[in-house]
Amino acid sequence: MKPLKWFLHPVFIFVVSLTALTGSLFLYIYWYLEVSSGLQETIRKYGLDSAQLFEVKTWVVIVVLSVLFGLIVAGVVIIFVYHEKTLRLYRLQRDFINNFTHELKTPLASLRLYLETFAGHEMDRQEQLRYVRYMLADVERLLGHVNRILDLARIETGTYEREVTLVDLLEVIEGFFAENQELLRGCDVAVHGPSGRRPRYHLNLPLFRMLLMNLLTNAIKHNTSGRPRIDVRLVPRRDRWDLRFEDNGVGLEKGERKKIFRKFYRAAGEENRAGGTGLGLYLVRQVAKIHGMGVAVESEGRGRGSAFILKMPKPAETA
Repeated sequence: MKPLKWFLHPVFIFVVSLTALTGSLFLYIYWYLEVSSGLQETIRKYGLDSAQLFEVKTWVVIVVLSVLFGLIVAGVVIIFVYHEKTLRLYRLQRDFINNFTHELKTPLASLRLYLETFAGHEMDRQEQLRYVRYMLADVERLLGHVNRILDLARIETGTYEREVTLVDLLEVIEGFFAENQELLRGCDVAVHGPSGRRPRYHLNLPLFRMLLMNLLTNAIKHNTSGRPRIDVRLVPRRDRWDLRFEDNGVGLEKGERKKIFRKFYRAAGEENRAGGTGLGLYLVRQVAKIHGMGVAVESEGRGRGSAFILKMPKPAETA
């Protein structure tokens, strides 16, 4: 969670609220007991109109007390909102720990079972290779979870590599898909660029490949179609370029579209219970922000796929 500015810190707000409450009580006692008796004596001494003076004094007290009361109410509301956000983050973190523990426990239990099978049974070479492939898949799953945690720590602490390179965007995307053919086995993937135009951007390549990996695995994981399809489209707009990742996955309800990029958030529903830590799309948003890009999602509802959109500035160069 980002550090709060000092004037939004709940302790400071609480102190201000308490001070305002104490000040209002003090002014009430002082003005109505001390000042009013002094004014009455002055009125008697100089023969002034008491109605006018006390009317003005009363309105001053009302205005000042109203301002102080407003400060108190505002302080209480801010503290309440902050408290609710803290509770929500606590619940999300608790759910994350539970989910992450499960995500680690499942492949570890599977690896243990395979190793016990190796130790207790004689198997031919083909059978051994089959079990080895299963174990490698579990190891990759574990590495993926650990890498997400490490990536999150590097990004949030600002310790990631900051070197950027001017690259052909479509070439980077096509090269990434070519390097990850094993992950894309059983998927249909197509990259569509504008005819005759090759935009070039300054990118932090390790971070951008992380972004692509998270979008890719999200599209594959949350898909019940039998054969996932991902269409990557680069679309020029009037003042920006959109990089769209369109899939035929489970889709999203309207209320989930604003939440999907939050830290630890996982979409609800039976078809979305595909495991995960709730960090993938949060990392996508953070990497996009580092590159000065926006991120959004479109979906017509459950079962109708999704389109994740990177809203990119105009390219540095266009070939």
